[in-house]
Amino acid sequence: MENYLNINRDAWNAKVEHHLKSDFYFVDEFLAGRTSLNSIELEILGEVKEKEILHLQCHFGQDSISLSRMGAHVTGADLSNKAIEAARDLSIKAGVNTEFITSDLYELPDVLSGKFDIVYTSYGTIGWLPDLDKWADVISHFLKPGGKLIFVEFHPIIWMFDENFTHIKYSYFNEETIEEEEQGTYADQSADLHQKSVTWNHPTSEVLTALLSNGLQITSFNEYDWSPYPCFRHNKEFEPGKYRIPQLGHKVPHVFSLTAIKKLPSK
Repeated sequence: MENYLNINRDAWNAKVEHHLKSDFYFVDEFLAGRTSLNSIELEILGEVKEKEILHLQCHFGQDSISLSRMGAHVTGADLSNKAIEAARDLSIKAGVNTEFITSDLYELPDVLSGKFDIVYTSYGTIGWLPDLDKWADVISHFLKPGGKLIFVEFHPIIWMFDENFTHIKYSYFNEETIEEEEQGTYADQSADLHQKSVTWNHPTSEVLTALLSNGLQITSFNEYDWSPYPCFRHNKEFEPGKYRIPQLGHKVPHVFSLTAIKKLPSK
């Protein structure tokens, strides 16, 4: 769809105000010092002090700011101009020097210079992108040789189901453009929002192949039978900060993580 960017930008712009007020994003606690990073990503990030980090599809920047608080030099980028405005405001209120830029991910190399030690992206990102080969090319472009990708995402199996998780509605494979109309938002399902969205499902094979084809070496891949977010209908917290969809239980992965290193130039 030629206009998918406009549709999705409008959708995300509309969500920002509701998200800032939601318990899901706990902005007051965040400004008081609470991190937005979860154990999954913290375990694979390693030491980030003095590292140059690019955060792709950063929404209004909580993870970017959390990484800055850990001593990293962080640039966050997002399609939504409203989200970036909120991110800059949040950064000032948090007292950290995090840079933010408004850009479609595919156009980012045209508007942002520099190379980074780490490219970071997480939770609900690649479904908004039609072409993962171009996504991986952007990641490779921004990574220094030997630099690392940190990626955490909802598992593609989760995206196969209808919103109530009663039956399989979509293909596991990237076979169609998914056009939907959403009521509310994952952070506040009762929000007075009605918006269109355009997304794509991406199997893990597509993710791995895209990265490998663009000079990245996979160094870890893990799957988790839980999610750190109650962002789907009927989520149930079975341990503090860990959620499952009861119909699926622990029988399917809810989230996966991976790390990849940009290969050094051959001599």
